[in-house]
Amino acid sequence: MKLGMVGLGRMGGNMTQRLIEGGHQVAVYDPAAAAVQQAASKGAEAATGLADLVRRLAQPRVIWIMVPSGAITTNTVNQLLAEMAPDDVLIDGGNSHYKDSVAHAEMAKQKGVHFLDAGTSGGIWGLTVGYCLMVGGEKPIFDRVAPILKTLAPPEGFLYTGPSGSGHFVKMVHNGIEYGMLQAYGEGFEVLEQSQYPLDLRAIAHLWNQGSVIRSWLCELAEQAFAHDAHLEGLRGYVDDSGEGRWTVQTALEENVPTPVLTLSLLARLRSRQRESFSAKVVAALRNEFGGHAVKKEGEQ
Repeated sequence: MKLGMVGLGRMGGNMTQRLIEGGHQVAVYDPAAAAVQQAASKGAEAATGLADLVRRLAQPRVIWIMVPSGAITTNTVNQLLAEMAPDDVLIDGGNSHYKDSVAHAEMAKQKGVHFLDAGTSGGIWGLTVGYCLMVGGEKPIFDRVAPILKTLAPPEGFLYTGPSGSGHFVKMVHNGIEYGMLQAYGEGFEVLEQSQYPLDLRAIAHLWNQGSVIRSWLCELAEQAFAHDAHLEGLRGYVDDSGEGRWTVQTALEENVPTPVLTLSLLARLRSRQRESFSAKVVAALRNEFGGHAVKKEGEQ
């Protein structure tokens, strides 16, 4: 298939490369000319703007956007809808709030354009192992773009979740759970680090992945992080959040669902910005390992 990709950051750029390697044709646009040039060097077709991108695609078009949530996504959707035609498909694969996606789907419907919200997980590792995709919208349109999803995802790695907004809703909760898991690992390794024993944290992380009930990909990444810096002395324990953990907690409150672990993990991230803690350093290291998220080095403000 041929599709357009808007946004060539950590994930958009790698997704474009995976699609090209999978036999798809991809026209791309990003405000950063260097990102467009990098994608073009991998075989993408470079567009000079959103209108130019739309013109490069035959109807019915498929355009996937991977831009920051909020106003940037809404502006991008509005600009694309102004250029797109009925029966085109617009996919938001970013971390949008699910309520925004419901609104965007209605905006698209008024233009006769189909809208899918695709929660996308995989970070910087998605290029090689694939992306986990949670997709909401019209089922026939999900089926139409299935060849794209099959290329991006590993086997059994994509799912139709239901009506518009459901894909980003599932991804929101996914990230809320991620917050809790990261915090649990961080606190556990801090208990080990502060003990009276000369423990090898890398070796312990490796051990725990050999049949332990807490084995996981995150634990594998912990092993890698400790291999790079045995006591994470080069990192600040500053942990940012993308917003989805907050949205999960807010939604839980709206639904009267108690989520103490997820809520406390969110609060721990806020605390990490006020004072240093080893658990926060572990979380910062793991986020850098699995998603390429920026970290603050010791001495940086």
